[in-house]
Amino acid sequence: MVDTAQAQSRSSWISALAKAPLALLEERVATLGALPEYRFLRSPEIGLAMVRGRTEGAGQPFNLGEMTLTRCVIQLSLAVKDQNGDGSVSGFGYVAGRSQRHAELAAVCDALLQHSDWQSKVQAQVIEPLQGAADAQRAAETAEVDSTRVNFFTMLRGEA
Repeated sequence: MVDTAQAQSRSSWISALAKAPLALLEERVATLGALPEYRFLRSPEIGLAMVRGRTEGAGQPFNLGEMTLTRCVIQLSLAVKDQNGDGSVSGFGYVAGRSQRHAELAAVCDALLQHSDWQSKVQAQVIEPLQGAADAQRAAETAEVDSTRVNFFTMLRGEA
């Protein structure tokens, strides 16, 4: 049985890894030093995924169109036993676009985050900076949009 809080945190870090710019992701992963060896269960591959939408956000679903997606699945082989008892942890990487390296790094980070010896280090050195950069980008975009906002108001002329 998967813990709800654990599933939410995993969803959060997978989202941060998928949305991060590749250059920033590579920079943050480099700060981890030597990574454990891993093998591909599914090497990075490019495909299409159907994007669906909903009318008015909650109504009937409809097919919006297709988007390019790259996915990768890796398995870490760690000397220290994990929760499964066999020392192997699988990681998944799904990213929009055609970056095979991005999907590979996302899968490696996902696997490392599932291992107790690596989780706090990867969280502090990779995930938190990526989320901070995303928040800063969002704030900059919001400020840019707000700077061009026009407030319309109506004045009454004369007496009613």
